[in-house]
Order: sequence, then C-alpha cells, then structure tokens
Amino acid sequence: MRLAGRRALVTGAASGIGAAIAARLLRDGAKVLTVDRSPGCDLALDVAAAASAAAMVAAVQERLGGLDILVPAAGVSAFEMLDGHSDAVWTNTIGINLEAVFRLIRAAVPMMKAGQAAQSAAARIITIGSVMSSHGEAGMAAYAAAKHGVLGLTRALAIELGPLGITVNCIQPGAILTGITKPAFAENPAFADYWVQKSALKRLGTPEDIADVAAFLASDDSRFMTGAALVVDAGATVHP
Repeated sequence: MRLAGRRALVTGAASGIGAAIAARLLRDGAKVLTVDRSPGCDLALDVAAAASAAAMVAAVQERLGGLDILVPAAGVSAFEMLDGHSDAVWTNTIGINLEAVFRLIRAAVPMMKAGQAAQSAAARIITIGSVMSSHGEAGMAAYAAAKHGVLGLTRALAIELGPLGITVNCIQPGAILTGITKPAFAENPAFADYWVQKSALKRLGTPEDIADVAAFLASDDSRFMTGAALVVDAGATVHP
C-alpha cells in the first residue's frame, strides 16, 4: 500500500468529497483522523471556530503522533444574487471555505515540518478548490471568491513551503454529486443537465472521482508537483 505509515487529517469527512478522500487514503494504507461538525467522525467540531485549528492539530499529535498529509476538505455553498446577498452568507462561506483552510494549514505546518526528518517522502497539503477557483457564475459570488482565494493560497504556500519539504496542490472539482449539490440538482434538473451536456464524458462526477486524484497527490507519484491546480471536471470548463 503506497501510503503505508503515513498520517493524514481530513476535514469535512462525514460525507461527500471529504468522506471519499478519507476512505481512499485509508485504503491506501494511511492512518486518518477525520473531522466534521456532523456526527460520525473521529473529531466533531466546527472548523470555522477560532480555536478549532489548534484543537485539530493537538488531536492529530495525540492520536497519530504526527502529520504527513493534510486535506482541508470542509466546505459550504450557497446561491444568492448580489441584489439581496446577505452578510451572513458571505461571512459563513468565506469563513469555512477559505479562512478555516488558512488557519488549519498555519497551525499544522510546524508539525509537518518536524516530521520531515524521519520521512523519505515529502509532506502533502491538498486543498479543495473548484472550477469556480478560475471561473465565475451568477449567484455564486461568495463561493467563487472563497475558491479563488483557496487557489491563491495554494500557490503562495507552495512557494513558501517547498523548501521545507512540503508540497501544496489544489484539486478543482467540477459538478460533483454530493450532499451539498444533490438537493440543488433535484430542485433544478435543468442545472444538472447543463453540466452533463458541458461534460465531455456526459455525466456528473462522484466524490470517488475526486478522491482518486487526492490519493495521487498524497503519494510519492506526485513528488515533482507543487502549486498545481488540477481541474477534475470531465472537460466541462473547456467545452464552449
């Protein structure tokens, strides 16, 4: 198993992309600490709370003894047009999708750096952006702003942390069937059909489609990659 002996922290791991990534890393041999505000994970907390980053790092140290792979996958999405867009939705979306990612990485890097002396493979940080990290969509101002921020954060930290033996890469999923998107697709089938028709493979994605890419980025197979943005959308964003 290519991740045997590696230690991982995955947030947003109760469902969707986070759950699929945690399961895949476990299958590849990693020890994984899962976090979510919903029940069913090793640690239940709100990643957006100010004290959460320190609490997660402390839990990793106590339960795993160190950290090699960090995947801050917790995220939220909301549709609101600018006319009437609430401060609460903006603050919540930016807080969970961007600010919490920054705080967790900042808290985790000292532990990841300390572990490099005993590891032959570099430590990995894998952020979860979106096709909205490079594009926009009406009604998605807060989400697009947050995901643009995630990509910018990824690229800046890749340069800063590379000399420490830590790679930082971003996955940009397209339209994925998750607990967040299924209600929206069910309520508006035309929206789902729009993304299916844009897809070169003529289907929506699954969390497992993203988890497989995360497993590659977590492994030594990605050793010469950092600061990369991997678009995983079945060609939807290159379709006219």
